[in-house]
Amino acid sequence: MQNLKLNKGKLLIAEPAILNDSAFNRTIVLLTEHTAINSVGFILNRPLDYTINDLLPEIDCDFPVYQGGPVEQDNLYFVHKVPQLLPDSIEVANGIFWGGSFECLKDLLNTDTLKVSDIRFFLGYSGWGKEQLDQEMNQNSWFVGDNDFENIFSMDNESLWKNKLLQKGGNYKLWANAPSDFNLN
Repeated sequence: MQNLKLNKGKLLIAEPAILNDSAFNRTIVLLTEHTAINSVGFILNRPLDYTINDLLPEIDCDFPVYQGGPVEQDNLYFVHKVPQLLPDSIEVANGIFWGGSFECLKDLLNTDTLKVSDIRFFLGYSGWGKEQLDQEMNQNSWFVGDNDFENIFSMDNESLWKNKLLQKGGNYKLWANAPSDFNLN
């Protein structure tokens, strides 16, 4: 896996060096925006114990909700692959879209038009100010990976981080198999 440039649509993979960072330990973040001013993304592999219906009782849908990041955790965000159904969506990359009409979304969910493999919901987001993410990259907190998953909405959360480390190879293979809690070792 070569060194890739930060760009929207790329994946940020937490380096093993940030094991003590409870917000990002063993995470994969889909970068949905990266400009000279800021960066925004959503953690893909942190499911919460909530469904959409738990958060919004008026929506009859049991799709899971994920922890998107430590910023604005009381706000619901979504990424999807159905822009033709959700006006005002913003393309991130390769058929992945961010946001769109929430009123249309509610109707689509209440009529069972969407499948869980079409969309992913997040409480909060991961955000970085000007040059903050570049600094974290220089401190070896992250490495960048391609989004090479056929469908990020239906991937296995448990092995996502591990598989990205195995792809990177070298010493990362050792970290990929390390226990998440070293006290259990």
